[in-house]
Amino acid sequence: MEYRHLGSSGMLISEIAYGNWLTHGSQVEEEAAVACVRAALDAGITTFDTADVYAETRAEAVLGQALKGERREGIEIFTKVYWPTGPGKNDRGLSRKHIMESIDNSLRRLQTSYVDLYQAHRFDRFTPLEETMEAFADVVRSGKALYIGVSEWTADQIRRAHALARELKVPLVSSQPQYSMLWRIIEGEVVPTCQELGIGQIVWSPIAQGVLTGKYLPGKQAPAGSRATDDKGSAMISRFMRDEVLEAVQKLKPLADEAGLTLAQLAVAWVLQNSNVSAAIVGASRPEQVAENAKAAGVKLDADLMARVDKIVAPVAVTDPQLVHQNVPAQRP
Repeated sequence: MEYRHLGSSGMLISEIAYGNWLTHGSQVEEEAAVACVRAALDAGITTFDTADVYAETRAEAVLGQALKGERREGIEIFTKVYWPTGPGKNDRGLSRKHIMESIDNSLRRLQTSYVDLYQAHRFDRFTPLEETMEAFADVVRSGKALYIGVSEWTADQIRRAHALARELKVPLVSSQPQYSMLWRIIEGEVVPTCQELGIGQIVWSPIAQGVLTGKYLPGKQAPAGSRATDDKGSAMISRFMRDEVLEAVQKLKPLADEAGLTLAQLAVAWVLQNSNVSAAIVGASRPEQVAENAKAAGVKLDADLMARVDKIVAPVAVTDPQLVHQNVPAQRP
């Protein structure tokens, strides 16, 4: 495993991070989830990403139990706040009330006195940004979080939040967007803005919900038991389940072979070639998946191979920076 600074901060994180968005507490039984976390630790992964909303709060609890007994100073725990976590009108969003209540609930479930990074899971159009940032500042000052970050925010939203964070003297150091060979909307505006401001990307879905493993074949039904056939996991993958996309993915196989990598490892290594990426988040339903994906750490892809990848995926990759806006709800969550 290799380690990178999170943005311009002094904190080092593993360049492969382990995330439990679609697994712990929902699709994977607790025993298997704990085995995946142990496999991550064995592979040198020290950075673990979750959110209060995952599996209706169960994912945080499973991760907390799995990490119990680990030396706290040797790992980095990230979580998020925004989406509904209860039936009440204030159990959502980025109001001061929801943030201050949510951090305490997350810490209880995670069995820790602080998180290393507390992230705004989406931008809240219905709460003044000043209120949100002041609440985050108080979370940091109380010692319940060391750094703050955002997830799926536009370049303009990130710039505004960063300016307020500087006034409040709290470290806004990260952005967590979707990013892969097939989904590249952050490259036009978000990445240049973050490079300027010293904010690092912690990217999710570098394997495009499993499409970049190559297991989905054009003109064929998705394998039984795969994410594309699962009601909980199929909504986001559907945008990639087109024959022209799947054909392009198959053309990447010889390039992966040339680099001595699986297609999934090539996909993870590819996002890590971006100098603004601090870590790539991988998930897993089986321990061996964690070990395999972790092998993408430290891989250096030469310029010629990167150019050939771009030539293959260019016709099907999504690059429009305006699509960042689609991830910001127009109504209260």
